[in-house]
Amino acid sequence: MEKDLKKMGRSSRNKGANGERELANMLRDNWGYEVRRGQVFNHQSDIVGLKGIHPEVKRVEKLNVQQAMEQAVKEAQIRNDGLPTVFHRRNNKEWLVTMRLTDWIDLYGEWIK
Repeated sequence: MEKDLKKMGRSSRNKGANGERELANMLRDNWGYEVRRGQVFNHQSDIVGLKGIHPEVKRVEKLNVQQAMEQAVKEAQIRNDGLPTVFHRRNNKEWLVTMRLTDWIDLYGEWIK
């Protein structure tokens, strides 16, 4: 993971960190979730506090969704903190959420019971 951070430019890291802060603030301020931005260097999730969800946050103009989901799956398995989920958005666009179908089925099935 640290090697990946070294490959990224400062601008990309800053944009990613800003996206994580932006999403955490929205989840807190708009919907009352008790979340915060995770500490990457302490190997925490991008957003901490979403019970049962492992959030991977991407604030980019071009997103390889498959690659982002693979990262979320890998990290969710390591941290054992919930369903791998990618929160993503482009400039001037709304936030979107991507999950694997099997995970969504499990989540939705629990919700409708």
